[in-house]
Amino acid sequence: MIAPLLGASFVAYFAYHAVHGDRGMLAYLHLQQEIRKAEITRDLVHAEREILEKRVSLMRPDRLDPDLLEERARVLLNFGRKDEVQIMLQRPQALPPEIAVN
Repeated sequence: MIAPLLGASFVAYFAYHAVHGDRGMLAYLHLQQEIRKAEITRDLVHAEREILEKRVSLMRPDRLDPDLLEERARVLLNFGRKDEVQIMLQRPQALPPEIAVN
């Protein structure tokens, strides 16, 4: 009677850890989900890098894009043209000192 009970206990112990353990099925599924999220993030970063590389290549001295140069100069120097309409947006007001967190 003790041998079958001991054997069943071992099987139950290993079955439980095969599902819920550190290297069990649930941990494997969680790891697969994290891998999918990391791959999505990698793809987004790769796409953003390609866009930035294209913009940088347009700023090379041997083939300078005049439109991109004008855009960057206007942003950095805060210039506009006479015939342009500028829309000023209000910035959110600062929090009162008693609410602000230091």
